[in-house]
Order: sequence, then C-alpha cells, then structure tokens
Amino acid sequence: MSLVVENISKVYGETPVLEHVNLTLEYGIYGLLGPNGAGKTTLMRIMTDLLVPSTGRVLYNGKDISVLGSVFRDKLGYLPQEFGVYPSFTAEQFLLYIAKLKGLSKFEAKRRSDELLELVDLADKKKKKLDGFSGGQRQRIGIAQALLNDPQIIIMDEPTAGLDPEERIRFRGILSDLSQNRTVLLSTHIVSDLEAVANEVILLKKGKVLEMKKPAELLSSLNGTVWTVTLPTNEGAILAKQYPLSNISHFDEKSTLRLLSEQQPHPAAQLVTPNMEDMYLSFFYEL
Repeated sequence: MSLVVENISKVYGETPVLEHVNLTLEYGIYGLLGPNGAGKTTLMRIMTDLLVPSTGRVLYNGKDISVLGSVFRDKLGYLPQEFGVYPSFTAEQFLLYIAKLKGLSKFEAKRRSDELLELVDLADKKKKKLDGFSGGQRQRIGIAQALLNDPQIIIMDEPTAGLDPEERIRFRGILSDLSQNRTVLLSTHIVSDLEAVANEVILLKKGKVLEMKKPAELLSSLNGTVWTVTLPTNEGAILAKQYPLSNISHFDEKSTLRLLSEQQPHPAAQLVTPNMEDMYLSFFYEL
C-alpha cells in the first residue's frame, strides 16, 4: 500500500501555499509538523481529494485519487480541523448517521458504532445528546467517525485538540494499534505526541517540505546544541533575548532557561538531551 504526493503545488491568486511537495507514505504513523500558515491543512485537504491542487497529483497504489473517486474515499478516514456535529443527535445516532453516509449496512453500522464508542471510551454516553458533550468528548466522537469504515488511510488534522493528557495517551495507543496495517497521517501542535507515536515526521514550512525523517534522527541532529542554565532573573532575561528559547521557568528570583546554541551560551550552561520541542524550535524559530 502506498500513498504518493507527486509534485503538489497550490496557489491562491498569486500566493503560493504549497510548492512542489513530494511524499511517499506507506504503513505507519506520519506526523505533519509546522507553524500556522505552513500549508498543513491545505495539503491534507488535497490528500483527501477535497481540494484540487494547482499542479501535481496524489496516487493511491499508483492510481490518481481524483480518478478513483469513491473507490479511494471508501478506503479513507478523515477528521478535519473544524469538526462539526449535530447537537440534537445522541452519540450513537450521530455515528449511525455518518455510517449510513459512508454506505455501511444497518447491521455493520450498529456493530462499528458500538465498537468505536467503546474504543474512544464513550460507550456509557452513547444515548447522551452531543450538545451536552465537552470539547474533548466531541473530539473523540470525531475520531470515532473517521474510523467507521475501517479505513486503510487515516488523515487527521489536529486530532488531539481539546483532549486532556489522559485522553491523549489513550488516543496515541489507538493510533499505534491501527498503524500496524494502515497509513496514518496526523498534524498536531503538541509535538510530544509525535515523539511518542510517529514513525516519521514531515516538517513543513512556508509550503515546502524541509525534512521527512524518524523522530530519533531529527533529535540526534541537535546533539550538542541544547543547553540549560539557571541564573538570576535579570541575567536570564538578557540571555533569553540572545538565543532561541524553548523553555523558561522562574523560582525564587532565579530563572532556568533552555536554549539552543552551537556554542556554550553561558559559562554555567550545561548540555541536555534534545526533545521534540527543541527540534521544532530549531527548524521554525525566526528572529
């Protein structure tokens, strides 16, 4: 199984949003990472055949998805960034409705709805109307609807938005199980989620792919460049303006800074192990 993005560009007026993007996705979890405005949502909408590219094409097993049409969509599960529900529907009614739209039989729709409500830990709330759901619960319903047709390709735009830490951990476990024989692409601003589950991370900046590598490879490239130092608050404030800063905490009139620098930024600074937030800063930080 392969999903290939071939020379995709997207231009609105004279503004390029994506420029000559080339990707090959097979089984596993791929994280799409980039700042706001990088083109992540546009790329995902093109990959789900919801948006026509200005140039290029997307191939599923060697065939253009725009030609495959419903054959491709039958293999696809999608959670958009802005996911709406019908608030007067119960959780069960909503999933059964979406299942019908996806062409599932009545028996299969009921079976899959029950399975997925259990999977996202909402089985005890299946008779509750969605207008009484929290943001995190609605997001879990969104995740469930994306999986109704047992898709081979799962594309999720900010799926962990609104989820609390326990829900995020559960969601990462679900993705890990699903990715054994599926292709999963997700974008998120919570970079620690990608470190936990992604087989590869795609870095997108200003519509261009900077890197597509395993998290460990991205992190190893930062070895020897991440430092921590504790200083009086006034000294820390000066240092924070001179280097990319991935974290700062204050206690008892002192500041502990986490900085990126090729050279030791201060005589008291100590090297530390890079994490995904450091990696994000190193690629996307701009003075």
